Amino acid sequence: MSSSTIETGVPLLLTAAVVTVSDSCSRGERVDISGPAVAEALGKSGFRVVATRIVQDDSMQIQNALVHLALEARFIVTTGGTGIALRDVTPEATEAICDRLIDGVGERMRNEGLKKTPFAALSRGVCGVRGKTLILNVPGSPSGAVESLHAVMELVPHALNLLDGKTEHS
Repeated sequence: MSSSTIETGVPLLLTAAVVTVSDSCSRGERVDISGPAVAEALGKSGFRVVATRIVQDDSMQIQNALVHLALEARFIVTTGGTGIALRDVTPEATEAICDRLIDGVGERMRNEGLKKTPFAALSRGVCGVRGKTLILNVPGSPSGAVESLHAVMELVPHALNLLDGKTEHS
């Protein structure tokens, strides 16, 4: 393997951003654990985390963060707001600003999650594309967030290559 890639084949200079969606974290009532866990996992996979944000469970705040971060990072991971509670609006906010959705990525996360807990079926996280940026929603629990990210991480470099127009087949 060349010095410009790591075990997963991810180029070392890929950029990522993490958005924690949590009312209590945004108000400073709870310490964000999921965002740092996701950022650490991204770093171990060869991504340079260029930004982190904490926003309320509010569709406009989520959309604004995603739109602005898509100008800075190739891969955005949101954590939180993917369940079925009234304030869980991350999937809808993500869908609203994406050009296209990639349904199979969310399906894969849920399928892998079901191997550990039946509650994975209640997760509504989506994956989509805005311009050349891939946006992924993972659950708010630190373990669920990292496990969901790991379930699809091998797909991310290929998806980013496709978004760059590298569509040749081997």
